[in-house]
Order: sequence, then C-alpha cells, then structure tokens
Amino acid sequence: MPIPRVAIVGRPNAGKSSLMNMIAGAKVSIVDPTPGVTRDRVSAIVDLPPPFKGTPAKTVEFIDTGGFGVYTAEGARYDEVGHDLAKLTEGIEEQIALAVQNSDLVLFCVDAQQGVTPADREIARLLREGRYGQARGRRRGASKGTTPPVRVVATKVDGPKWEPHAHELSGLGFGEPIPCSAKNNYFRRDFTDTLFELLPKTPPDEARQATADLHVAIIGKRNAGKSTLVNALAGAPRVIVSEIPGTTRDAVDVRFEMDGRSIVAIDTAGLRRKRSFQNQIEWYALDRLERSVDRADVILLLIDATEKLSQVDEQLAMLAQKAFKPAIIVVNKWDAVEGKRDPKGRPVTTKTYETYLRKELQGLAFAPIAFMSGKTGLNIAATIDLAFDLHRQSCERVTTGKLNRLFRRIIEQQGPSDTVGSFAKVYYVAQTGVAPPTITLVVNKPELFRPNYIRFLLNRMREELPFEEVPIRLVVRARRQREDDLASSADGDGVARVTRGRKGVSERLQGRRAGASKAGPEPTGAALLSEEHSELVDLSKFGDDPSEYFDDEGPDEGDED
Repeated sequence: MPIPRVAIVGRPNAGKSSLMNMIAGAKVSIVDPTPGVTRDRVSAIVDLPPPFKGTPAKTVEFIDTGGFGVYTAEGARYDEVGHDLAKLTEGIEEQIALAVQNSDLVLFCVDAQQGVTPADREIARLLREGRYGQARGRRRGASKGTTPPVRVVATKVDGPKWEPHAHELSGLGFGEPIPCSAKNNYFRRDFTDTLFELLPKTPPDEARQATADLHVAIIGKRNAGKSTLVNALAGAPRVIVSEIPGTTRDAVDVRFEMDGRSIVAIDTAGLRRKRSFQNQIEWYALDRLERSVDRADVILLLIDATEKLSQVDEQLAMLAQKAFKPAIIVVNKWDAVEGKRDPKGRPVTTKTYETYLRKELQGLAFAPIAFMSGKTGLNIAATIDLAFDLHRQSCERVTTGKLNRLFRRIIEQQGPSDTVGSFAKVYYVAQTGVAPPTITLVVNKPELFRPNYIRFLLNRMREELPFEEVPIRLVVRARRQREDDLASSADGDGVARVTRGRKGVSERLQGRRAGASKAGPEPTGAALLSEEHSELVDLSKFGDDPSEYFDDEGPDEGDED
C-alpha cells in the first residue's frame, strides 16, 4: 500500500497553510490573510514522530488545498491587466476534490476564535455527502463520491482561554475536535500524537520509495508552459493550467515515475520583473522559487519559443548559475515555431535558435539545450533522461592524482602572473565536494588568479574532466603558515605584520618527512581528501598543511586515474 495521504481542507483564512507549514517544519505553503492565495494542491512528505521512543516514525504525505467558497479577494476579482480571476474557480475546486478523494484522512480546519460560520456548515454538509469540492461538477451531472474519514482541527487555539471554543466545534458532527495553534505551537505535540494514532503504519518499502531519485525544478517567466509540462510528466491534471499569467503561486511538488525511476518535478511561480510586483504574495512566490532551486538536483529553464528572450529569462539564468545547479535550457512550444521565419525572413531551425541562445545566455554556455513541447509531448522523455545524465555528471569524483597532474600541466603551459614578474605556485589540488563538483586550489598568491584566468581553468577542466555540461565551483585560497615560520615585516610606522596560523603542524609534518623512505623536495601534487558530500568543505579543518593526511609516498604514486 502507498504512504498515507492527509488532505487539509476548510474555508479561506482558517489556518490551513499555517498548519501545513507547522507540520512540515518548513515554509511550504504561502501564508497571507488575502483570500484565495492557495490554488493548487501543495504537498509535503513528512515523517511523523511517534508518541513513544522505540516506535518507528510514520511517513505521511500532507496536502494543502485552496479555501473553499472564496477564490478572489474582495475588490480584486480582476488583475492589473483585466483578467477575470474568477475563471480559476473551477480549476481550484477540481484540485480540492481530487485531494479529498485520494486521501486516507481529511483534516477539516475551523477557526476556533471565529467559531462555526455558515461556510463551515456548508463544507461539513458537502463532506458528509461526499461532494466536497464538486459543486460545479455536480451541476454537470457528476456522481456522488465517497469521503474518507474526517476529523475537525480547531485552529488558532493560542492559549487555554480558547480551549472551550474548540470543543464547541463538536457540533459539526465529526467527533471531538483536535485543538492546535500553528502560531505558537500550542497543543502541537498532542496534535501530532493524535495523527500518528489515526494513520496506518507505513510499510518500510513504501517509506523508502518516498525518496525520489531526482528532484527537478521547473522555472521560467509567466506563461512559459511550466504547469503544462508538469501535467504532461504526471499524466494527470496535477496543477492548474490557465492562460491567466501568474496562476501558480506556490512551489508544487509533483511525484511521478518514468522508466522505473522516481522523480519529483517542482512547479514554480512564473517570474516577472520585480518592479511589476503587485503585492506581497508575489514576493512570497519568488522566495518559494529560490528555495526550489536550492533543493533541486537539476533545473529546467523554460524558454518560450514564441517570444523574444527577455530580461526575466536572463535573471532566471543568472539564478541557476549562482546556485551552481546543473541546468537544461528547455525551449518550450517548439512545435509552434519550427519551420517558420523570424522577423528578418530567415527560417527558424534548432541551429539558428541555439546560436541565438548562446549569444544571449553566455553565463550558461556549458548548459545543454533541449527543444520540446509540453503540449504535444515532443522530447519530454529525452529531456528527463538528459536531466539524469547531468545529475550523474555533478556527482562524479576525480582522483587527486589526476587533478594534480592536470593542474601541473596547465600551470606549466600557461600560468597566471602579474606585471612585476610574480608567478603562481599551486601547492595542493583536490576535489572537496560533489553536486556541484568543487575543486580547491591551495596556492601561494590567490590574487594572481583573476576572473579571466579562472574562466580559462574552468574551460580546461571541462575539456579534461567528466564535468562537460555542469557548473564547477573553483575555490582558490592561500596556504596557512605557522606564526613563527613567518618573517615579521615592519613598515615605516614600525608595525609588525604577522599572519597567525595553527601551531604544531609544521613539527608533525617535519617528523613524518624525516621518517619517510623517499627523501626529496615537497611534492607539488600533495592533495586533500574529504568525506563525500555535496557541500563546500572548509579546508581549515585539515590544519596548516593538509599533506600530512596522505601517505608519505604522495598522491601521485598512490592514486589511480
């Protein structure tokens, strides 16, 4: 059986999104007093802690839904360009209905401070009849559905004085309410313990399957086709698709399987220029977009082939570049422009469009380009296969011996220097991280490694190392030395300038060298080793000279290519 699913429903501003964020322990749903903020089904997989130690946690998927009955704020039915936001009502209600029908438990959120309202009574009636979220479908002749077990959650119980108001919600007919406050975590532990008892045990195999093989963040400007692509990947109307710009607000995780591989596609809000933001909600949506980029393995940057490349596209490309995430430039809606002519009368081909993109998005010159159509399904599977390949590249590791030999050869052929004749010397080279691949150089003068020379090194590494299409993080730092090993220098004002370092490392290093079987000068190939992880390693933990962590024979003799 799959992992249990819990749908969170209720009227607008009943505290559903706040409850969702409290359960997930993260900013999953956008919380704002404006009615109709949540539109899609926002889900999060959470490990519910057990009431007692020794009991395994339960893996549960929680689903936040839109507030039923009010989908636009008062006086804000139309956006700034005149689009009628009431057209989204049917799509929002359909998402609510799917969340309820596919869940194992429904949490009916009611504001304990406001009490039971007519909207709450209407929702309770629809839940009992199995028609919640299907008001419009019922007028089209939809049959009556079934509703899973329902429990009322008394939200906004911020203290003891609100507990009697919470018990008044028993009149809705769904048993004793569960009080909770997402604002100050009042009754939080009792709330999670009650949920733990209500939900079935998660099989170990299903709990392991909850972890996806790949997380893909789909970013792009408004109406670039992100939601259409997500629905095509999921094979179902998982998110709302509309011609109204800005329909998607939250970052929606959609899980699906393709060729036996589990994938999570993160649908994000369409971005536009910050000076065009109309309210705080758009800033929240931008924050969710940036968080999605940070937690993704691969980024799909969607470009609308029917429009010129805009400043927003360039900003999103820069966002992917600064995050050091593998990125695919996806030219969407290619079926609408292939074979047509551009404004200058030239036929539009993949070669001419690639030349155009490489010229405009120079920061992602290494990123592959995929031409596809989310509407027709053109090249969707191939694009996902390419995303897996990029993720594999970003997790590759190169031996320290190969890195040292490569950089020794590069420095000998064309090393950095300055106008006064100073030359750079590389002491140690090592790969200190993956995803992104992180290469660390310990040199004598980091200031010699200027941006132009860094780009030269990155290009050479992409030619020689298995990182052809993924970003590489190159870290250049100076070697730390002992305080008494440095010659104190005094300038005209008589102030001695000493660089401090850790003590005792030089003595240990000299002792190791004295007992080594092979005597000789300090090898330039001495490298660093670190545990395999995806974050940047702080090399200070290796001491003044990290070569003491290697065998006496050095990395060139001990490593294999």
